Amino acid sequence: MAHYRVVLLPGDGIGPEITAVARQLLDVVAQRYGFQLDFEEQPIGGSAIDMIGDPLPEATLTACKTADAVLLAAIGSPRFDNLPREKRPETGLLKLRSGLNLFANLRPVRTVPALIDTSSLKREVIEEVDLIVVRELTGGIYFGRPKGRIEVNGDERGFNTMTYSASEVDRIARVAFEIARERNGRLCSVDKANVLDVSQLWRDRVDAMARSHDDIDVSHMYVDNAAMQLVSDPRQFDVLLTENLFGDILSDEAAVLTGSIGVLPSASLGSENPGLFEPVHGSAPDIAGQDKANPIAMVLSAAMMLRVGLKQNSAADDIERAVDTILSSGFRTNDLMSDGCIPLGCRAMGEQLLKAL
Repeated sequence: MAHYRVVLLPGDGIGPEITAVARQLLDVVAQRYGFQLDFEEQPIGGSAIDMIGDPLPEATLTACKTADAVLLAAIGSPRFDNLPREKRPETGLLKLRSGLNLFANLRPVRTVPALIDTSSLKREVIEEVDLIVVRELTGGIYFGRPKGRIEVNGDERGFNTMTYSASEVDRIARVAFEIARERNGRLCSVDKANVLDVSQLWRDRVDAMARSHDDIDVSHMYVDNAAMQLVSDPRQFDVLLTENLFGDILSDEAAVLTGSIGVLPSASLGSENPGLFEPVHGSAPDIAGQDKANPIAMVLSAAMMLRVGLKQNSAADDIERAVDTILSSGFRTNDLMSDGCIPLGCRAMGEQLLKAL
């Protein structure tokens, strides 16, 4: 029997509620397919600040480094907004990604037929959308040096540095090319090469790699145009490759194509350490503890963990089919509600998922 050690990071807000649902489903498919998941919970974000005073305790990072996969729910709370930046929950997440050297963030965006009318965009625009954003995660302006705030001639100036090396671009581009080869063979690299030197380097390196990938149709698009095209003609995209800041913005924009950010998973991968799997939504502290949370994105993140991180494809298929089944049957949490559907809380959605499973 295969054994996998999974670190669970429930985090803040609705995190513990949606983690409990995902864990139940993981236990079922593990038993069904004859493998064992050994779970270990660790604090991160605001919960870690409350317990230890640090958004990423050393014990949490150590546990994650030695795991087979890490499943994170959500972090963040307005309670911590007045703390210094290095002490806020979000810093814990950035340090976790950096500490695990998770340089590739994958965000699949696929239209769910049962939810298509919940989108703010027209049905004819978003039908059959199926794309993935490949975002570089450990470089760019979020991590570049120098950065800070200084006094200049009696005026305060803030500054950050957007910087990439050729090897950093090659590393993330290689991931995107491999994914494009497994999908529909189309890759669009997003940059701002008409203005930024760092983007021109990015484009040059992507073009260099394209020469050894004749089977991939490679195009380039400026980030402002890409933002417009995502909401006007999203079906043109298969794999979107971009750097950290642009990817942060575009992946959230792409998320709304499905009608709700509450149904989208993500993965952050490196070359050596375990992958980190998490829903793209936030901690929703305004509904925490009220049994109103939507667990679907967390459940699909668990399925993505099984497929990408643990190579348990059949188990992942079962969980994804269970999600499709309950949505087709009209079960909804409040964020997904539409006429004629059946409203359920977080725990009841978990029960329906277990029945479908």
